Amino acid sequence: MSADDCQDGAAGVHRSSPTGPRVMAPQGGTPPPEASRRWVGGHPSQGLFRPSFWSVTIFALLLSGIGVRAYRDLSRPDAWDYWRETYVSASMTASVIPAIDIDGSGQTRRALAISGRIGPASAGWFRDQLDKAHLSNGDVVLLSSKGGSMDQAGIMGETIRARGLATAVGTADMSGSVRASSCASACVLVYAGGKPRYGIKGAMLGVHRFTWKEPIDNPVAEAQRMQGMVLGYMTDMGVSSAIVEAMSQTAEIRWLSQQQALAMNLVTTPVDPR
Repeated sequence: MSADDCQDGAAGVHRSSPTGPRVMAPQGGTPPPEASRRWVGGHPSQGLFRPSFWSVTIFALLLSGIGVRAYRDLSRPDAWDYWRETYVSASMTASVIPAIDIDGSGQTRRALAISGRIGPASAGWFRDQLDKAHLSNGDVVLLSSKGGSMDQAGIMGETIRARGLATAVGTADMSGSVRASSCASACVLVYAGGKPRYGIKGAMLGVHRFTWKEPIDNPVAEAQRMQGMVLGYMTDMGVSSAIVEAMSQTAEIRWLSQQQALAMNLVTTPVDPR
């Protein structure tokens, strides 16, 4: 045997050589290299974490789930329009009018004039514009739009009602001079949110049947669902159910006369700004 293998009868006492002095075995010295290794899954890791098969599998599944959801979101017909509106350029424009006398009473109020197509991100954009404009209860939102997203328009109308704002169809310059304009399709839902709803002489309100950009499995059922939603919304805003009937009668824009709009209670306060 070798010198290192020679062991005295006394426990824990070794001789470094046959003739050398007795020495005690190290108590807590540096362990052999193998003892400093951490074992993961029955294999030495050399101090590095090695993920198990299941942790890698779960991570891959989570990542694939996120990817699928992102693909679904971006594959929607209006997804890129939403991203463009949110991060690049909004489809609508806005300007703050410090003082307008919309009803000829001599009492001026602040107004926010918005125009353009109602896009898939217009509701959030509109809330931001209202915050920047600092409109108060009774101030006016002036509308000029050919329509767009009905969902976004409904949210915009509810926002107007929640903030106690009035609506009118028209434009204005910085001097406060108001001119009649047009508001069609989804824009009418935004207009309906106002209280009161001013009917400027010469302004036009247009309605038509609901349409969809993407294919619908059951167009009849979807039309009934949308009709019910619009009916409930208009009823909450104090507009007659007759407007839903007028919408469903034609796929083309039907321009309402002021008498018709008044009869439906869509216009509540007719005015002539001249």
